Amino acid sequence: MDQTKIKICGISTVETMQAAADAGADYIGLVHFEKSPRHVSLEQAAKLRMHAPASLKIVLLLVNAQPELTAQAVTTVKPDVLQFHGTETPEWIKLVKEKLNIEVWKALGVRDRHTLMNSARYNGIADRLLFDAPAKALPGGTGTSFDWDLLRTHKHEINWGLAGGLDQHNVSEAIAATGAPLVDTSSGVESAAGIKDIDKIIQFCEAVRSA
Repeated sequence: MDQTKIKICGISTVETMQAAADAGADYIGLVHFEKSPRHVSLEQAAKLRMHAPASLKIVLLLVNAQPELTAQAVTTVKPDVLQFHGTETPEWIKLVKEKLNIEVWKALGVRDRHTLMNSARYNGIADRLLFDAPAKALPGGTGTSFDWDLLRTHKHEINWGLAGGLDQHNVSEAIAATGAPLVDTSSGVESAAGIKDIDKIIQFCEAVRSA
C-alpha cells in the first residue's frame, strides 16, 4: 500500500503552513467561505499560496460558489486543486474542470450506504472524493466523524480521502479501518475554532506516518 497522503485544512497563516510542510503534509487547504471560522479572503489565500513551500500542494475550498467567484478564485489564488464542499452537482464540477482546467475534489457527507452508492455519480468527473461527516451548521470542520465501517466493503472507483473528526489520537485507527489513501484534518489540529496548533499538526503527521 502506498504511503497515506496528508491534508491539513483550514490553514490561515504562513507559520502553520510551514509547520505542516515541515511535518510532512502533502496538501494544505485554504477555506474561502465567509461563514467558516477558517475563512481567508482570496487576497490572503493568494499571499499564502505565494509563500507555500514547493513540497505542498494547495487546495482551495469553496462552498456553492457562483461561477464568477469560482473563476475569480482560481485566477487569483492559482491553487493546485479546487475542492467543492457544498451541494455542487456532477454537471457543475464537469463544467468547472473543462473551463478552468484544474484538478477538482468533491466532499460528500456520509450518512449511510446510500451516500456511497450515490457517489458513483462523480465517477469520471471529480478527481477525488472526500468522505466526510454529514454537514451540520457548517459544511466540514465540525470535529465529528461517521461510521468508518461503511467504507470497509465499498468498492472505490475513484481516488478518495477520509475526513471528519480525525486527530492524532484516532487517525491510525481510521487508516487501519478504511485503508484511506489520504486523510484530511482541520479542527483536529486546532486549539480553538480556526486556530491551528503547530504541536497538534506535528503529532497528527507523525501518527499518520507511523500508522
